[in-house]
Parts: sequence; C-alpha cells; structure tokens
Amino acid sequence: MVARLRCPVCALPLAAATDTRALRCPRRHSFDLARQGYVTLLAGRAPHVGDTADMVAARAGFLAAGHYDVISSALAEAAASALTAPTGPAGASAPTGPAGADGPERAGFGAYPLVVEAGAGTGRHLAAVLSAWPDAVGLALDVAKPALRRAARAHPRAAAALADTWQRLPLADRSVAVLLDVFAPRNGDEFHRVLHPAGVLLVVTPTDAHLAELVDVLGLLRVDPAKADRVADSLAGRFTPEHTAVHTARLTLDRAEVGTLVGMGPSAWHTDPARLAAAIDALPTPVTVTASVRLTTWRPRTTT
Repeated sequence: MVARLRCPVCALPLAAATDTRALRCPRRHSFDLARQGYVTLLAGRAPHVGDTADMVAARAGFLAAGHYDVISSALAEAAASALTAPTGPAGASAPTGPAGADGPERAGFGAYPLVVEAGAGTGRHLAAVLSAWPDAVGLALDVAKPALRRAARAHPRAAAALADTWQRLPLADRSVAVLLDVFAPRNGDEFHRVLHPAGVLLVVTPTDAHLAELVDVLGLLRVDPAKADRVADSLAGRFTPEHTAVHTARLTLDRAEVGTLVGMGPSAWHTDPARLAAAIDALPTPVTVTASVRLTTWRPRTTT
C-alpha cells in the first residue's frame, strides 16, 4: 500500500519512517500516522473539516442498518463485471476476475490491486468491494477526521488518508485498479492520472426518483435534471462511459433515520434546521422512502 502513496508536497514516493510513526519522502516531508489509524496527506490546510463526529456516528448507524446496501452491492458487482471484461482500453488486457489468481497481475495491477474511494466517509462501500475481491487492498480518502477513524477500521485490508479530492491525489500514476465515487466530487484530471489504463471508475449519483417522497414534504433540494450531463462534462476528454444501470430500493425508516438521511445530502446545507426538524417530527411512521441511484462504469481514455 505505502509504495503507491506519494508526497502531497513534492509527489515523490513515501516510506515508513524508522524513528517515528510517520510517512516520509526523500525530501524529508513528513506526515504523521494518527493513533486512530489514518494518515494526513495534505500539502496545506484542508478546505473544510467535513462531517462532525455526531454526524458520522449517525451516518455509520444508518449504513450499518443496511439501508444503502443496494449501493454497496451494486458497486461490488460492477467492479467484478468490469474487471472480467476480455480487454481494457486500447487493447489492454483485463484481469480474469476479482477472485482470479493471476488476473490482476496479468492486467498490470500487481499482486495486490488497489481500490480507492474518494469521499469515502466511513468506508462501508469500499469494504463491500474489498470483501468481494480477496486479492485487493483499499484506501479511503476523505477530509473528515471522524469519518477516517471509522474508515481505517472498515476492513482488514483497508487504510485511510486525509486528502482533498480537489487537489493532487497522494497516489502514484496508474496505481489504482478501481476508483469509487459515491455522491462525491469528481476530479477528472486526477482520477485519470491515478487510474490504471485497464482500471475502472465507478460513479454513483442520485436519480430524480431518489428520496422523492421527502422532497416536497420536507422542502428538500430536487436532483438537478441535468445531473447526468454535468457528471459527463466533469469527466469529458478523460473517460468513456461503458455501462450505466439504475438501482432502486424501498427503505423503511423511523424519524431519526430520516433526519440522518437528509443530513447525508446537500439539503442539509440549504434547509433551516428548526423548520426541517419540525417537518420530520410531523411525519407518520414508519416512513417509506425510495433510494434510487445511477451507477456508471467509466473507462480511462488513452492519452498521448
């Protein structure tokens, strides 16, 4: 894992320091390993601190209840499907399958293919992909320390790093086999740089049916009708869409879970908290809600 990390200051390789709990590059830039298991790989201050400890705890409980397992399962299946394709871009050999003994090495991923999740939160989706791919190792990237503390423990083969997705990612060129992006920002240039030519980018975005039952009654933001186009624009010139599927599930929630669900989306930053809390308290229980997401598999384009 460490061999694929790069210094966020000078982009040189990182290695474990011998005199302290830190990663260090040849130019002596040093990055401490937190006791909670994650490493901070930032060239400066984080642009924002992300979710609070209470928000992360509520989100972890919501995910542990299985409400978004439809997303985790879809990602695991999409990774397996994409990596069993007979060829990658420009004729590159693809692996024989996530569980295949020689497939990852034949694709050039190495003995332990790397799965990275940008904006990973607690790392639950990353863990699902790793559980389906016994040879792989994983890295969760996020800016929220409370989330990273959980992501570092999400799976025995997962690590976690505090990193800003909008900046240069602390990863070597072409070092990533699978890159996950679930409701998170997309840095097309950096995603392309770190993704192996035979690798895949899996992007999850909401459809217009996502949480539709709550939009009017709680005054939530509607999904932008041009969302799919905006995603495509953010990846244009770097990636080619290979496959898109919509995944839907019916969720049965109590009021506290509705509050957590709303807090996990953009409406949390655009809705008056007191008014939202009152509207949630007025909901009849249990609350039935539709989770509907679009999962697109993107292949990196070969650049010259």
